[in-house]
Amino acid sequence: MGFQKQGFKWLSGLLFLNILVLSRADIQHYDFFLQESQFTKLCSTKNILTVNGSFPGPEIRARRGDTVFVNVHNQGNSAVSMKWEGVQDSNELIQPGRNFTYKIELNNEIGTLWWHATSAWASATVHGAFVVLPAANEDYPFPTPDSDKAIIIGEWFRQELTEANQTIAPGQADAYTIDGHPGETNGCSNDTTFEYQVDYQGLYLVRVINAVNESMVFGIASHSLTIVGQSGAYSRRSFTNSLTLAPHQVVDVLFCANQNVGHYYITARPSSDTTRSTTGILRYTTTSSLV
Repeated sequence: MGFQKQGFKWLSGLLFLNILVLSRADIQHYDFFLQESQFTKLCSTKNILTVNGSFPGPEIRARRGDTVFVNVHNQGNSAVSMKWEGVQDSNELIQPGRNFTYKIELNNEIGTLWWHATSAWASATVHGAFVVLPAANEDYPFPTPDSDKAIIIGEWFRQELTEANQTIAPGQADAYTIDGHPGETNGCSNDTTFEYQVDYQGLYLVRVINAVNESMVFGIASHSLTIVGQSGAYSRRSFTNSLTLAPHQVVDVLFCANQNVGHYYITARPSSDTTRSTTGILRYTTTSSLV
């Protein structure tokens, strides 16, 4: 009988918490415009399909329990459908010149998810982060970071990607990117490098998204990482110097900017090839450490 009472109290508390979260839930609206945009990378210029003219696409931010409406306007030349990883499946094919509004209801998802076009050729450039923050009355189950940032590992192809590229095999990319930047390892002086600015002794939550169809290794030189979440859920904390992410996997990590003030390489490379990597820069912006 005592066990039944305890079980009832626990269930009642859980229901109360969920009701409290839902009562404070909000509604978010986003407009996504699928359009051809011109980009120059690897010393050549081409058109790619983008959302709102950016690569990667815009970030969605909401809180646990929110409802998100995303109105997708297809101003491109091909039919496209969208996938909201870990939240909702949809087979809605949006024809050129048409639009469709997705309704995404967040329940227990927390942390980082991502969205992308469903076809391989479009997904290479049409993707972005989907961040689900704690509800207004909730705290993180780990030390609260000073700030957070989503970092997307992607890939770049010199060739034009069209409907004819229905499959893209792992390893076919001409370069890998960190948040759309190919870095300084490809021999093209015009290529941009991703830069992440931090303050000395700051605590940062990095949401690493592998948008590549192969396993990728991610790391920050001289900094250890604490894994706190994966693919829209909190996880037991574990410690590592680098991450190996399966295709399309998402991992949330904490790190402390506790090294000597300076700059440190951020790297991403295929797990199967140590010679092909892309680099970014972690740059300290204050000089309060003892060097």
